[in-house]
Amino acid sequence: MNSAGILADAFERIHEAVHAAVEGLPPEDLNARTDDDANSIAWLVWHLTRVQDDHVADAAGTEQIWFSDDWASRFELPLEKGATGYGHSSAQVGSVTVGSGDLLLGYFDAVHEQTLGFVRGLDGRALDRVVDEAWSPPVTLGVRLISVIADDLQHAGQAAFVRGVLERRQ
Repeated sequence: MNSAGILADAFERIHEAVHAAVEGLPPEDLNARTDDDANSIAWLVWHLTRVQDDHVADAAGTEQIWFSDDWASRFELPLEKGATGYGHSSAQVGSVTVGSGDLLLGYFDAVHEQTLGFVRGLDGRALDRVVDEAWSPPVTLGVRLISVIADDLQHAGQAAFVRGVLERRQ
């Protein structure tokens, strides 16, 4: 398997985990917080998708799906349009609510497809391209994609945990 195949497989695993955490849940469970400062499934999935969308679009030189397909208006969040959830306060986390899992999964699936299209076209040399010089050492495309994968898997796992807690309460 080449590097593009490995990256695509990792993003497919994120896809499976996100769908398993969201599918079949009513809005009250998607928006539930296990305590006043906890992250909801809605926020976790929205955030991991926003970060993936932001980072992959930047690396690919494309517009974020959030803007190009007007997901920002569909979500109707009381946040800055370009917010990704990074550094959100508890109140901001609580403001990310959805009326259905279809909204979350629709946005996630659109970003997932754009991501797969990008990573499947990469070769090993492309992964060495510097995409962010604000860090020391500068961040390469390979490091950026692995960072997105790691962050997404952590948040998808957190969403699955929250789902399990909520299901045990019922």
